[in-house]
Order: sequence, then C-alpha cells, then structure tokens
Amino acid sequence: MRFIVDCMLGKLAKWLKILGFDTLYFSKIEDSNLIDIARKENRVLLSRDNDLVKKAKGIQTLFVKSEDWREQVEQVLSGFDIWEEINMHSRCLVCNSELKYLPKENAINLVAPFVYKHADSFALCPCCGRVFWRGTHFHDMELKIREIFKKRKDNKK
Repeated sequence: MRFIVDCMLGKLAKWLKILGFDTLYFSKIEDSNLIDIARKENRVLLSRDNDLVKKAKGIQTLFVKSEDWREQVEQVLSGFDIWEEINMHSRCLVCNSELKYLPKENAINLVAPFVYKHADSFALCPCCGRVFWRGTHFHDMELKIREIFKKRKDNKK
C-alpha cells in the first residue's frame, strides 16, 4: 500500500516509512498538488483536514482521528488491515526509497570507525546514498512498535 500524507502528519509519515510503507510527505504543499500526486501515483491520502478529504474525490482517503502518532499508526494499520505487510527498516527515512543490504566490509569508508566497529549490519539507500545501521535508535524504535502491537493484541481480547 502506498500513502501520501498531509503536512499535519509528519510523525505518522516517518513511522509508516519505518514500518516499510511507501510514504510521501511534504512539509509544505498545496492541497491541489497533494491530490494530483495521490491520483497520478495511486496513493492513499492520509489527512487530519476534513476539507482536504472532501476535495479528494475519486481518491482513497483516510481521515486520521487522533493527534497521537501511536494511535495514528494503529488507525492506518487497522483501517487497511495491513499489519501483515510490515517490513520494518526497509525504507530510507529521508527519500522513501527501498534500502539495499550493504555488506559490512563495504561500509568501512561510509561510516565512522566507532559505528563500523560496533554495528553488525548496514543498509544503503541507492537514491540518496545514506547508510543505515542498527544503533541505539533502532532498539528504541522497535520498543515503540512493540507497544503498538501489544495494545492491538490487548484490544482483541
């Protein structure tokens, strides 16, 4: 599933990318341009703006109810029943491209020596050239995602 997210939902866009979903986000964009991109690229428009959702005729949309990013993620995953499509840490958080596995020996000149010494796996964005690895931030992200999964499991009981 491919998404385009309005400017009020930057944190949701980031977390959808972390979960591996093709997600476009622009901090500034006209509603008409957002709708045009959604239509041309067959993307689902996610918004907290009722007027924008109403203007987006002929496009699949979701009005995001909560202001809390965790609840927003849960609403999107449940609303489209895409829990099983999660592919964590497979997209560039900057340019949204799919990451490619980077053998450790190929990362030696691309990361700081400390990172190279302590990280076990690396990924490279083929579009913007950024290198990603499993640092402390990675563990923090996984804990936050586990909380969302746990809440979902608890709600199903």
